[in-house]
Amino acid sequence: MPRESFSLNNLPNWMRGRFNDGQRFLMLCICAGVLCGLVGVSFHLAITFTFENMFALYEGLGFWTIPAMIFSPALAGLLVGLMIRYVSPTASGSGIPQTKAAYYQNFGIIKTPEAFWRFIIGTISVGFGNSLGREGPTVHICSAISSKLGRIFGLGKLRIQSMVPVGMGAGISAAFNAPISAITFVFEELFDNNFSSKALGGILIAVVVAAVVERSLIGDHSALHATREVFETSWWMLVCLAIGPAAGLLGHLFVSLLLGLRAQFKQATKIPSWARPALGGLSVGLIGVTVWQFSGGHNGVFSIGYDDLNSTLHGHLIWQVLLLLLVGKFLATAVCYASGASGGIFAPVLFIGSMLGGLFGVLMVKFLGVDQSVAAATALLGTGAFFAAVIRCPLTSVLIIFEMTQNYSLILPLMIGNLIAYIIAGKLRSIPIYDALLLQDGISLKKLPAYRGDRDWRNLPVSTIMTHDCRSAFGELDAKANLERIAQDGHKHHAYTIVSNENRQELLGMITHHELEELQAAEDRRSIGEWVAGHSIIEIHPDDSIRDAANTLVIRDVMQAPVVSRKDTRKLLGIVTLHDIARQQNAIEDSMD
Repeated sequence: MPRESFSLNNLPNWMRGRFNDGQRFLMLCICAGVLCGLVGVSFHLAITFTFENMFALYEGLGFWTIPAMIFSPALAGLLVGLMIRYVSPTASGSGIPQTKAAYYQNFGIIKTPEAFWRFIIGTISVGFGNSLGREGPTVHICSAISSKLGRIFGLGKLRIQSMVPVGMGAGISAAFNAPISAITFVFEELFDNNFSSKALGGILIAVVVAAVVERSLIGDHSALHATREVFETSWWMLVCLAIGPAAGLLGHLFVSLLLGLRAQFKQATKIPSWARPALGGLSVGLIGVTVWQFSGGHNGVFSIGYDDLNSTLHGHLIWQVLLLLLVGKFLATAVCYASGASGGIFAPVLFIGSMLGGLFGVLMVKFLGVDQSVAAATALLGTGAFFAAVIRCPLTSVLIIFEMTQNYSLILPLMIGNLIAYIIAGKLRSIPIYDALLLQDGISLKKLPAYRGDRDWRNLPVSTIMTHDCRSAFGELDAKANLERIAQDGHKHHAYTIVSNENRQELLGMITHHELEELQAAEDRRSIGEWVAGHSIIEIHPDDSIRDAANTLVIRDVMQAPVVSRKDTRKLLGIVTLHDIARQQNAIEDSMD
Protein backbone atom coordinates (compact mmCIF):
# COMPACT_ATOMS: atom_id res chain seq x y z
CA MET A 1 0.00 0.00 0.00
CA PRO A 2 1.56 3.38 -0.97
CA ARG A 3 2.23 5.83 1.78
CA GLU A 4 0.04 8.88 2.13
CA SER A 5 1.44 12.07 0.58
CA PHE A 6 2.21 14.92 2.94
CA SER A 7 -0.21 17.80 3.49
CA LEU A 8 -1.37 19.68 6.58
CA ASN A 9 -4.87 18.26 6.24
CA ASN A 10 -3.46 14.77 5.94
CA LEU A 11 -0.78 15.10 8.62
CA PRO A 12 -2.14 12.38 10.98
CA ASN A 13 -2.33 9.77 8.22
CA TRP A 14 1.07 10.84 6.90
CA MET A 15 2.59 10.31 10.36
CA ARG A 16 0.87 6.94 10.79
CA GLY A 17 2.51 5.73 7.59
CA ARG A 18 6.02 6.68 8.73
CA PHE A 19 6.13 6.33 12.51
CA ASN A 20 4.83 3.73 14.91
CA ASP A 21 2.64 4.53 17.90
CA GLY A 22 5.54 4.90 20.33
CA GLN A 23 7.50 7.22 18.04
CA ARG A 24 4.49 9.44 17.47
CA PHE A 25 3.90 9.50 21.24
CA LEU A 26 7.41 10.79 21.96
CA MET A 27 7.20 13.42 19.21
CA LEU A 28 3.87 14.61 20.55
CA CYS A 29 5.37 14.82 24.05
CA ILE A 30 7.85 17.38 22.68
CA CYS A 31 5.00 19.30 21.04
CA ALA A 32 3.00 19.10 24.28
CA GLY A 33 5.96 20.47 26.25
CA VAL A 34 6.25 23.46 23.90
CA LEU A 35 2.52 24.22 23.86
CA CYS A 36 2.11 23.73 27.61
CA GLY A 37 5.10 25.99 28.28
CA LEU A 38 3.59 28.71 26.10
CA VAL A 39 0.14 28.35 27.63
CA GLY A 40 1.50 28.23 31.18
CA VAL A 41 3.46 31.44 30.68
CA SER A 42 0.50 33.13 28.94
CA PHE A 43 -1.86 32.19 31.77
CA HIS A 44 0.60 33.47 34.37
CA LEU A 45 1.12 36.77 32.55
CA ALA A 46 -2.60 37.25 31.91
CA ILE A 47 -3.46 36.87 35.61
CA THR A 48 -0.53 39.00 36.79
CA PHE A 49 -1.26 41.77 34.28
CA THR A 50 -4.97 41.83 35.17
CA PHE A 51 -4.46 41.86 38.93
CA GLU A 52 -1.59 44.36 39.08
CA ASN A 53 -3.25 46.87 36.79
CA MET A 54 -6.71 46.61 38.32
CA PHE A 55 -5.55 46.90 41.93
CA ALA A 56 -3.14 49.72 41.06
CA LEU A 57 -6.17 51.50 39.62
CA TYR A 58 -8.25 50.78 42.73
CA GLU A 59 -5.59 52.16 45.07
CA GLY A 60 -5.72 55.48 43.22
CA LEU A 61 -9.48 55.93 43.56
CA GLY A 62 -9.37 57.62 46.95
CA PHE A 63 -12.73 57.22 48.70
CA TRP A 64 -13.77 54.50 46.23
CA THR A 65 -10.70 52.33 46.84
CA ILE A 66 -12.28 50.15 49.51
CA PRO A 67 -15.61 49.60 47.68
CA ALA A 68 -13.70 48.75 44.50
CA MET A 69 -11.54 46.19 46.32
CA ILE A 70 -14.55 44.62 48.01
CA PHE A 71 -16.68 44.28 44.90
CA SER A 72 -13.97 43.33 42.39
CA PRO A 73 -13.83 39.64 43.48
CA ALA A 74 -17.63 39.61 43.80
CA LEU A 75 -18.07 40.88 40.23
CA ALA A 76 -15.58 38.29 39.03
CA GLY A 77 -17.49 35.63 40.96
CA LEU A 78 -20.74 36.65 39.27
CA LEU A 79 -19.18 36.52 35.80
CA VAL A 80 -17.47 33.24 36.58
CA GLY A 81 -20.64 31.72 38.03
CA LEU A 82 -22.66 32.60 34.93
CA MET A 83 -19.97 31.25 32.59
CA ILE A 84 -19.61 28.02 34.57
CA ARG A 85 -23.38 27.55 34.69
CA TYR A 86 -24.10 28.25 31.03
CA VAL A 87 -20.83 27.82 29.11
CA SER A 88 -18.30 25.52 30.80
CA PRO A 89 -19.39 23.55 33.91
CA THR A 90 -15.95 21.89 34.22
CA ALA A 91 -14.23 25.25 34.83
CA SER A 92 -15.10 25.40 38.53
CA GLY A 93 -12.52 24.56 41.17
CA SER A 94 -8.87 23.89 40.51
CA GLY A 95 -9.05 21.50 37.56
CA ILE A 96 -6.91 18.77 39.12
CA PRO A 97 -9.92 16.67 40.25
CA GLN A 98 -11.41 17.01 36.76
CA THR A 99 -8.11 15.89 35.24
CA LYS A 100 -7.95 12.82 37.49
CA ALA A 101 -11.55 11.90 36.66
CA ALA A 102 -10.85 12.17 32.91
CA TYR A 103 -7.74 10.02 33.23
CA TYR A 104 -9.35 7.19 35.17
CA GLN A 105 -12.89 7.24 33.81
CA ASN A 106 -12.72 8.56 30.25
CA PHE A 107 -9.42 7.22 28.87
CA GLY A 108 -7.84 10.65 29.25
CA ILE A 109 -10.22 12.44 26.91
CA ILE A 110 -10.56 16.11 27.88
CA LYS A 111 -12.39 18.34 25.43
CA THR A 112 -10.47 21.29 23.99
CA PRO A 113 -13.18 23.87 24.83
CA GLU A 114 -12.62 23.00 28.49
CA ALA A 115 -9.06 24.30 28.19
CA PHE A 116 -10.10 27.47 26.35
CA TRP A 117 -12.80 28.42 28.84
CA ARG A 118 -10.67 27.41 31.82
CA PHE A 119 -8.06 29.93 30.63
CA ILE A 120 -10.60 32.76 30.25
CA ILE A 121 -12.58 32.01 33.40
CA GLY A 122 -9.45 31.43 35.50
CA THR A 123 -7.96 34.74 34.38
CA ILE A 124 -11.12 36.60 35.37
CA SER A 125 -11.48 34.80 38.68
CA VAL A 126 -7.90 35.09 39.97
CA GLY A 127 -7.01 38.30 38.11
CA PHE A 128 -9.92 40.17 39.70
CA GLY A 129 -8.69 39.21 43.16
CA ASN A 130 -10.29 35.94 44.21
CA SER A 131 -8.10 34.13 46.73
CA LEU A 132 -7.09 31.21 44.51
CA GLY A 133 -4.10 30.14 42.41
CA ARG A 134 -3.19 29.46 38.79
CA GLU A 135 -1.34 26.15 39.13
CA GLY A 136 -4.33 23.77 39.24
CA PRO A 137 -6.05 25.41 36.25
CA THR A 138 -2.74 25.26 34.36
CA VAL A 139 -2.66 21.50 34.93
CA HIS A 140 -6.20 21.10 33.56
CA ILE A 141 -5.51 23.30 30.53
CA CYS A 142 -2.25 21.54 29.67
CA SER A 143 -3.75 18.09 30.14
CA ALA A 144 -6.54 19.02 27.72
CA ILE A 145 -3.98 20.23 25.18
CA SER A 146 -1.97 17.00 25.46
CA SER A 147 -5.11 14.89 25.22
CA LYS A 148 -6.17 16.73 22.06
CA LEU A 149 -2.75 16.20 20.47
CA GLY A 150 -3.04 12.47 21.05
CA ARG A 151 -6.48 12.34 19.46
CA ILE A 152 -5.54 14.52 16.50
CA PHE A 153 -2.61 12.32 15.56
CA GLY A 154 -4.42 9.04 15.97
CA LEU A 155 -2.73 7.53 19.04
CA GLY A 156 -4.21 4.41 20.58
CA LYS A 157 -6.50 4.63 23.62
CA LEU A 158 -3.80 3.93 26.17
CA ARG A 159 -1.41 6.39 24.50
CA ILE A 160 -4.09 9.10 24.62
CA GLN A 161 -4.59 8.31 28.27
CA SER A 162 -0.82 8.55 28.79
CA MET A 163 -0.87 12.06 27.27
CA VAL A 164 -2.77 13.32 30.34
CA PRO A 165 0.13 12.82 32.81
CA VAL A 166 2.41 14.31 30.15
CA GLY A 167 0.29 17.48 30.10
CA MET A 168 -0.09 17.42 33.88
CA GLY A 169 3.67 17.31 34.41
CA ALA A 170 4.32 19.97 31.78
CA GLY A 171 1.70 22.23 33.39
CA ILE A 172 3.30 22.01 36.85
CA SER A 173 6.74 22.51 35.31
CA ALA A 174 5.60 25.66 33.49
CA ALA A 175 3.67 27.02 36.47
CA PHE A 176 6.37 26.56 39.11
CA ASN A 177 9.56 26.36 37.03
CA ALA A 178 10.08 23.04 38.82
CA PRO A 179 10.56 20.10 36.39
CA ILE A 180 11.67 17.52 38.98
CA SER A 181 8.73 18.27 41.27
CA ALA A 182 6.41 18.08 38.28
CA ILE A 183 7.40 14.46 37.73
CA THR A 184 7.03 13.48 41.39
CA PHE A 185 3.65 15.23 41.58
CA VAL A 186 2.35 13.08 38.73
CA PHE A 187 3.68 10.00 40.54
CA GLU A 188 2.06 10.88 43.85
CA GLU A 189 -1.17 12.59 42.83
CA LEU A 190 -2.28 11.04 39.55
CA PHE A 191 -0.79 7.55 39.71
CA ASP A 192 -1.09 7.29 43.51
CA ASN A 193 2.43 5.81 43.50
CA ASN A 194 1.25 2.89 41.27
CA PHE A 195 3.31 4.11 38.37
CA SER A 196 3.63 2.51 34.96
CA SER A 197 6.93 3.10 33.21
CA LYS A 198 5.23 3.48 29.82
CA ALA A 199 4.66 7.23 30.27
CA LEU A 200 7.87 8.06 32.14
CA GLY A 201 9.92 8.99 29.08
CA GLY A 202 7.15 11.17 27.70
CA ILE A 203 6.61 12.96 31.00
CA LEU A 204 10.34 13.61 31.37
CA ILE A 205 10.59 15.07 27.87
CA ALA A 206 7.51 17.26 28.31
CA VAL A 207 8.48 18.74 31.69
CA VAL A 208 11.99 19.59 30.48
CA VAL A 209 10.72 21.20 27.27
CA ALA A 210 8.02 23.14 29.19
CA ALA A 211 10.63 24.40 31.68
CA VAL A 212 12.95 25.47 28.84
CA VAL A 213 10.11 27.38 27.16
CA GLU A 214 9.11 29.02 30.47
CA ARG A 215 12.69 30.07 31.27
CA SER A 216 13.27 31.33 27.72
CA LEU A 217 10.24 33.62 27.93
CA ILE A 218 10.40 34.79 31.56
CA GLY A 219 14.02 34.13 32.47
CA ASP A 220 15.92 31.66 34.63
CA HIS A 221 14.53 32.56 38.01
CA SER A 222 13.08 30.95 41.11
CA ALA A 223 9.30 30.85 41.31
CA LEU A 224 9.58 32.03 44.93
CA HIS A 225 12.08 34.77 45.72
CA ALA A 226 13.21 33.25 49.00
CA THR A 227 16.32 33.98 50.99
CA ARG A 228 19.48 32.53 49.41
CA GLU A 229 21.41 32.47 52.67
CA VAL A 230 23.15 29.17 53.38
CA PHE A 231 22.14 27.80 56.79
CA GLU A 232 24.48 25.58 58.76
CA THR A 233 23.01 22.80 60.89
CA SER A 234 22.04 24.37 64.23
CA TRP A 235 19.86 23.78 67.29
CA TRP A 236 17.16 26.17 66.07
CA MET A 237 16.33 23.73 63.24
CA LEU A 238 14.59 21.59 65.85
CA VAL A 239 11.70 24.00 65.36
CA CYS A 240 10.65 21.60 62.57
CA LEU A 241 9.41 19.31 65.37
CA ALA A 242 6.88 22.02 66.27
CA ILE A 243 6.12 23.32 62.78
CA GLY A 244 5.29 19.81 61.51
CA PRO A 245 2.48 19.09 64.00
CA ALA A 246 1.16 22.66 63.72
CA ALA A 247 1.02 22.37 59.93
CA GLY A 248 -0.60 18.94 60.13
CA LEU A 249 -3.36 20.16 62.44
CA LEU A 250 -3.91 23.42 60.57
CA GLY A 251 -3.92 21.56 57.25
CA HIS A 252 -6.61 19.20 58.53
CA LEU A 253 -8.65 22.17 59.74
CA PHE A 254 -8.27 23.88 56.34
CA VAL A 255 -9.43 20.83 54.39
CA SER A 256 -12.32 20.19 56.79
CA LEU A 257 -13.48 23.80 56.55
CA LEU A 258 -13.23 23.85 52.76
CA LEU A 259 -15.12 20.58 52.31
CA GLY A 260 -17.71 21.50 54.93
CA LEU A 261 -18.42 24.90 53.36
CA ARG A 262 -18.54 23.35 49.91
CA ALA A 263 -21.15 20.86 51.09
CA GLN A 264 -23.19 23.72 52.57
CA PHE A 265 -23.03 25.68 49.31
CA LYS A 266 -24.19 22.61 47.39
CA GLN A 267 -27.14 22.15 49.73
CA ALA A 268 -28.13 25.83 49.54
CA THR A 269 -30.53 25.16 46.67
CA LYS A 270 -32.36 28.46 47.22
CA ILE A 271 -29.23 30.26 45.99
CA PRO A 272 -28.75 29.81 42.22
CA SER A 273 -25.52 27.97 41.40
CA TRP A 274 -24.32 30.90 39.27
CA ALA A 275 -24.67 33.31 42.22
CA ARG A 276 -22.63 31.28 44.72
CA PRO A 277 -19.17 32.29 43.39
CA ALA A 278 -20.29 35.93 43.73
CA LEU A 279 -20.96 35.34 47.44
CA GLY A 280 -17.54 33.73 47.75
CA GLY A 281 -15.96 36.69 45.96
CA LEU A 282 -17.76 39.15 48.23
CA SER A 283 -16.39 37.29 51.25
CA VAL A 284 -12.89 37.52 49.80
CA GLY A 285 -13.35 41.25 49.26
CA LEU A 286 -14.51 41.89 52.81
CA ILE A 287 -11.76 39.74 54.37
CA GLY A 288 -9.09 41.11 52.04
CA VAL A 289 -9.95 44.75 52.70
CA THR A 290 -10.02 44.14 56.46
CA VAL A 291 -6.52 42.65 56.35
CA TRP A 292 -5.36 45.39 53.98
CA GLN A 293 -6.57 48.09 56.39
CA PHE A 294 -5.12 46.63 59.57
CA SER A 295 -1.84 45.39 58.09
CA GLY A 296 -0.79 48.69 56.58
CA GLY A 297 -1.56 47.98 52.93
CA HIS A 298 -0.71 44.28 52.46
CA ASN A 299 -3.06 42.82 49.84
CA GLY A 300 -1.84 39.20 49.95
CA VAL A 301 -5.34 37.87 50.66
CA PHE A 302 -6.33 38.89 47.13
CA SER A 303 -5.38 36.73 44.13
CA ILE A 304 -2.15 34.71 44.35
CA GLY A 305 -0.43 36.93 46.90
CA TYR A 306 3.17 36.17 45.87
CA ASP A 307 4.45 39.63 46.86
CA ASP A 308 3.61 39.12 50.53
CA LEU A 309 4.68 35.48 50.28
CA ASN A 310 8.13 36.50 49.02
CA SER A 311 8.40 39.15 51.74
CA THR A 312 7.77 36.46 54.33
CA LEU A 313 10.40 34.21 52.77
CA HIS A 314 12.93 37.01 53.35
CA GLY A 315 11.82 37.53 56.96
CA HIS A 316 10.55 41.07 56.34
CA LEU A 317 7.09 40.91 57.97
CA ILE A 318 6.23 41.45 61.62
CA TRP A 319 4.16 38.92 63.56
CA GLN A 320 0.96 41.00 63.52
CA VAL A 321 0.99 41.16 59.72
CA LEU A 322 1.85 37.48 59.45
CA LEU A 323 -1.07 36.52 61.68
CA LEU A 324 -3.53 38.75 59.80
CA LEU A 325 -2.44 37.37 56.44
CA LEU A 326 -2.56 33.77 57.68
CA VAL A 327 -6.07 34.02 59.10
CA GLY A 328 -7.33 36.12 56.18
CA LYS A 329 -5.96 33.85 53.46
CA PHE A 330 -7.10 30.75 55.32
CA LEU A 331 -10.72 31.90 55.52
CA ALA A 332 -10.88 33.63 52.14
CA THR A 333 -9.50 30.63 50.23
CA ALA A 334 -11.80 28.14 51.95
CA VAL A 335 -14.91 30.24 51.30
CA CYS A 336 -13.92 31.19 47.75
CA TYR A 337 -13.13 27.64 46.62
CA ALA A 338 -16.18 26.21 48.39
CA SER A 339 -18.47 28.65 46.57
CA GLY A 340 -17.51 27.15 43.20
CA ALA A 341 -15.14 29.81 41.88
CA SER A 342 -12.46 28.94 39.35
CA GLY A 343 -8.89 28.61 40.61
CA GLY A 344 -6.56 26.31 42.46
CA ILE A 345 -5.35 25.90 46.03
CA PHE A 346 -1.63 25.35 45.36
CA ALA A 347 -0.64 29.00 45.73
CA PRO A 348 -2.89 29.67 48.77
CA VAL A 349 -1.50 26.56 50.48
CA LEU A 350 2.07 27.77 49.94
CA PHE A 351 1.03 31.22 51.19
CA ILE A 352 -0.65 29.97 54.38
CA GLY A 353 2.24 27.63 55.15
CA SER A 354 4.73 30.46 54.73
CA MET A 355 2.81 32.68 57.17
CA LEU A 356 2.60 29.82 59.68
CA GLY A 357 6.33 29.13 59.51
CA GLY A 358 7.13 32.84 59.55
CA LEU A 359 5.22 33.24 62.82
CA PHE A 360 7.40 30.58 64.45
CA GLY A 361 10.49 32.35 63.17
CA VAL A 362 9.48 35.82 64.32
CA LEU A 363 8.68 34.48 67.80
CA MET A 364 12.07 32.74 67.94
CA VAL A 365 13.82 35.98 66.96
CA LYS A 366 11.90 37.88 69.63
CA PHE A 367 12.16 35.45 72.55
CA LEU A 368 15.19 33.26 71.79
CA GLY A 369 17.45 35.88 70.27
CA VAL A 370 18.25 33.97 67.07
CA ASP A 371 19.34 35.81 63.94
CA GLN A 372 16.66 37.54 61.83
CA SER A 373 17.46 35.21 58.93
CA VAL A 374 15.90 32.35 60.92
CA ALA A 375 12.47 33.91 60.37
CA ALA A 376 12.96 33.46 56.62
CA ALA A 377 14.17 29.89 57.09
CA THR A 378 11.21 28.84 59.23
CA ALA A 379 8.84 30.38 56.67
CA LEU A 380 10.26 27.92 54.14
CA LEU A 381 9.82 25.05 56.59
CA GLY A 382 6.20 26.03 57.16
CA THR A 383 5.56 26.31 53.42
CA GLY A 384 6.66 22.74 52.78
CA ALA A 385 4.97 21.26 55.84
CA PHE A 386 1.57 22.82 55.11
CA PHE A 387 1.81 21.71 51.47
CA ALA A 388 2.48 18.14 52.62
CA ALA A 389 -0.48 18.26 55.03
CA VAL A 390 -3.03 19.57 52.51
CA ILE A 391 -1.93 18.26 49.10
CA ARG A 392 -0.60 14.95 50.54
CA CYS A 393 2.40 14.62 48.22
CA PRO A 394 5.31 14.36 50.68
CA LEU A 395 8.11 13.88 48.15
CA THR A 396 6.86 16.74 46.00
CA SER A 397 6.51 18.96 49.07
CA VAL A 398 10.26 18.67 49.71
CA LEU A 399 11.49 18.93 46.13
CA ILE A 400 9.20 21.78 45.13
CA ILE A 401 10.49 24.02 47.92
CA PHE A 402 14.06 23.23 46.92
CA GLU A 403 13.39 23.89 43.21
CA MET A 404 11.34 27.05 43.71
CA THR A 405 13.83 28.62 46.12
CA GLN A 406 17.10 27.02 44.93
CA ASN A 407 18.11 26.72 48.58
CA TYR A 408 19.25 23.25 49.64
CA SER A 409 20.62 24.04 53.10
CA LEU A 410 17.30 23.43 54.87
CA ILE A 411 16.63 20.03 53.34
CA LEU A 412 16.93 17.98 56.57
CA PRO A 413 14.53 19.97 58.81
CA LEU A 414 12.26 20.39 55.79
CA MET A 415 12.05 16.62 55.32
CA ILE A 416 11.36 16.02 59.02
CA GLY A 417 8.69 18.70 59.33
CA ASN A 418 6.97 17.65 56.10
CA LEU A 419 6.88 14.00 57.12
CA ILE A 420 5.37 14.80 60.52
CA ALA A 421 2.73 17.06 58.95
CA TYR A 422 1.91 14.43 56.32
CA ILE A 423 1.49 11.64 58.87
CA ILE A 424 -0.70 13.71 61.20
CA ALA A 425 -2.94 14.96 58.39
CA GLY A 426 -3.28 11.41 57.03
CA LYS A 427 -4.27 10.05 60.43
CA LEU A 428 -6.93 12.73 60.88
CA ARG A 429 -8.41 12.38 57.35
CA SER A 430 -7.63 9.33 55.25
CA ILE A 431 -8.94 10.66 51.92
CA PRO A 432 -6.74 13.34 50.24
CA ILE A 433 -8.39 16.62 49.30
CA TYR A 434 -8.67 16.11 45.53
CA ASP A 435 -10.25 12.67 45.93
CA ALA A 436 -12.56 14.07 48.62
CA LEU A 437 -13.68 16.81 46.22
CA LEU A 438 -14.48 14.19 43.57
CA LEU A 439 -16.46 12.12 46.06
CA GLN A 440 -18.44 15.22 47.00
CA ASP A 441 -19.37 15.51 43.33
CA GLY A 442 -20.43 11.87 43.19
CA ILE A 443 -17.34 10.72 41.29
CA SER A 444 -15.41 7.73 42.56
CA LEU A 445 -12.07 6.93 40.93
CA LYS A 446 -12.77 3.22 40.64
CA LYS A 447 -9.62 1.21 39.98
CA LEU A 448 -9.68 -2.54 39.54
CA PRO A 449 -6.92 -4.68 41.04
CA ALA A 450 -4.23 -5.63 38.55
CA TYR A 451 -5.26 -8.39 36.13
CA ARG A 452 -3.83 -11.69 37.31
CA GLY A 453 -3.87 -14.08 34.39
CA ASP A 454 -6.36 -16.89 35.07
CA ARG A 455 -8.24 -14.82 37.64
CA ASP A 456 -11.14 -13.50 35.57
CA TRP A 457 -11.91 -9.88 36.49
CA ARG A 458 -15.63 -10.61 36.15
CA ASN A 459 -15.40 -12.73 39.31
CA LEU A 460 -14.35 -9.71 41.35
CA PRO A 461 -17.00 -8.23 43.68
CA VAL A 462 -19.14 -5.46 42.28
CA SER A 463 -17.89 -3.20 45.11
CA THR A 464 -14.67 -2.71 43.07
CA ILE A 465 -16.49 -0.77 40.35
CA MET A 466 -19.65 0.62 41.95
CA THR A 467 -20.17 4.32 42.61
CA HIS A 468 -20.34 4.79 46.38
CA ASP A 469 -21.62 8.39 46.48
CA CYS A 470 -24.58 8.31 44.09
CA ARG A 471 -27.09 11.01 43.20
CA SER A 472 -30.54 10.53 44.71
CA ALA A 473 -34.06 11.88 44.34
CA PHE A 474 -35.91 12.59 47.58
CA GLY A 475 -39.08 10.61 48.16
CA GLU A 476 -40.68 13.44 50.12
CA LEU A 477 -40.55 15.80 47.09
CA ASP A 478 -42.56 15.68 43.85
CA ALA A 479 -41.04 15.38 40.37
CA LYS A 480 -40.87 19.13 39.78
CA ALA A 481 -39.04 19.83 43.05
CA ASN A 482 -36.59 16.99 42.40
CA LEU A 483 -35.84 18.24 38.87
CA GLU A 484 -35.21 21.73 40.25
CA ARG A 485 -32.75 20.25 42.77
CA ILE A 486 -30.98 18.34 40.01
CA ALA A 487 -30.73 21.46 37.83
CA GLN A 488 -29.36 23.52 40.71
CA ASP A 489 -26.81 20.83 41.53
CA GLY A 490 -25.70 20.65 37.91
CA HIS A 491 -25.34 16.82 37.84
CA LYS A 492 -27.91 15.29 35.51
CA HIS A 493 -27.84 11.49 35.26
CA HIS A 494 -29.82 8.82 33.43
CA ALA A 495 -31.40 7.61 36.66
CA TYR A 496 -31.41 8.24 40.40
CA THR A 497 -31.92 6.21 43.54
CA ILE A 498 -34.93 7.35 45.57
CA VAL A 499 -34.30 7.83 49.28
CA SER A 500 -36.75 8.72 52.01
CA ASN A 501 -35.15 12.09 52.82
CA GLU A 502 -31.94 14.11 52.67
CA ASN A 503 -30.36 11.93 55.36
CA ARG A 504 -30.82 8.88 53.08
CA GLN A 505 -32.25 6.78 55.87
CA GLU A 506 -34.14 4.37 53.60
CA LEU A 507 -33.96 3.28 49.95
CA LEU A 508 -37.35 3.46 48.26
CA GLY A 509 -36.51 2.56 44.66
CA MET A 510 -35.16 3.94 41.37
CA ILE A 511 -36.44 6.52 38.89
CA THR A 512 -35.06 7.68 35.55
CA HIS A 513 -34.64 11.30 34.56
CA HIS A 514 -37.10 10.74 31.72
CA GLU A 515 -39.73 9.47 34.18
CA LEU A 516 -39.26 12.58 36.31
CA GLU A 517 -39.79 14.77 33.26
CA GLU A 518 -42.92 12.82 32.29
CA LEU A 519 -44.37 13.24 35.79
CA GLN A 520 -43.63 16.96 35.70
CA ALA A 521 -45.23 17.32 32.24
CA ALA A 522 -48.32 15.52 33.52
CA GLU A 523 -48.39 17.91 36.50
CA ASP A 524 -48.40 14.92 38.83
CA ARG A 525 -48.13 16.42 42.34
CA ARG A 526 -47.60 13.13 44.12
CA SER A 527 -44.36 12.77 46.00
CA ILE A 528 -41.84 10.46 44.37
CA GLY A 529 -42.19 8.21 47.43
CA GLU A 530 -45.91 7.80 46.69
CA TRP A 531 -45.23 7.21 43.00
CA VAL A 532 -42.68 4.44 43.62
CA ALA A 533 -44.74 2.68 46.31
CA GLY A 534 -45.41 -0.89 45.27
CA HIS A 535 -42.65 -0.99 42.63
CA SER A 536 -40.18 -3.83 43.04
CA ILE A 537 -36.57 -2.92 43.71
CA ILE A 538 -33.78 -4.65 41.81
CA GLU A 539 -31.19 -5.41 44.46
CA ILE A 540 -27.47 -6.04 44.00
CA HIS A 541 -25.17 -6.73 46.94
CA PRO A 542 -21.57 -5.49 47.22
CA ASP A 543 -20.16 -9.02 47.34
CA ASP A 544 -22.00 -10.12 44.18
CA SER A 545 -19.60 -10.76 41.30
CA ILE A 546 -19.40 -8.31 38.42
CA ARG A 547 -20.61 -11.14 36.13
CA ASP A 548 -23.74 -11.71 38.26
CA ALA A 549 -24.44 -7.98 38.45
CA ALA A 550 -24.18 -7.67 34.66
CA ASN A 551 -26.52 -10.63 34.18
CA THR A 552 -29.05 -9.09 36.57
CA LEU A 553 -29.02 -5.77 34.72
CA VAL A 554 -29.39 -7.45 31.32
CA ILE A 555 -32.13 -9.87 32.39
CA ARG A 556 -34.14 -7.13 34.13
CA ASP A 557 -33.52 -4.80 31.15
CA VAL A 558 -32.24 -1.86 33.18
CA MET A 559 -29.16 0.33 32.87
CA GLN A 560 -28.44 0.60 36.58
CA ALA A 561 -29.38 -0.81 39.99
CA PRO A 562 -28.79 0.14 43.62
CA VAL A 563 -26.21 -1.75 45.67
CA VAL A 564 -27.62 -2.55 49.10
CA SER A 565 -26.54 -4.27 52.30
CA ARG A 566 -27.38 -7.97 52.67
CA LYS A 567 -28.36 -7.40 56.31
CA ASP A 568 -30.59 -4.43 55.57
CA THR A 569 -31.87 -4.32 51.98
CA ARG A 570 -33.09 -0.74 52.43
CA LYS A 571 -29.61 0.49 53.35
CA LEU A 572 -28.19 2.13 50.21
CA LEU A 573 -24.44 1.57 49.69
CA GLY A 574 -24.07 2.79 46.12
CA ILE A 575 -25.08 2.20 42.51
CA VAL A 576 -23.70 0.13 39.64
CA THR A 577 -24.38 0.74 35.96
CA LEU A 578 -23.78 -1.14 32.73
CA HIS A 579 -21.52 1.75 31.78
CA ASP A 580 -19.32 1.01 34.81
CA ILE A 581 -18.98 -2.62 33.73
CA ALA A 582 -18.34 -1.81 30.07
CA ARG A 583 -15.73 0.81 30.96
CA GLN A 584 -13.80 -1.62 33.14
CA GLN A 585 -14.01 -4.33 30.50
CA ASN A 586 -12.55 -1.93 27.93
CA ALA A 587 -9.81 -0.91 30.34
CA ILE A 588 -8.82 -4.52 31.00
CA GLU A 589 -8.84 -5.43 27.30
CA ASP A 590 -6.79 -2.36 26.37
CA SER A 591 -4.22 -3.10 29.07
CA MET A 592 -3.75 -6.59 27.60
CA ASP A 593 -3.15 -5.39 24.03
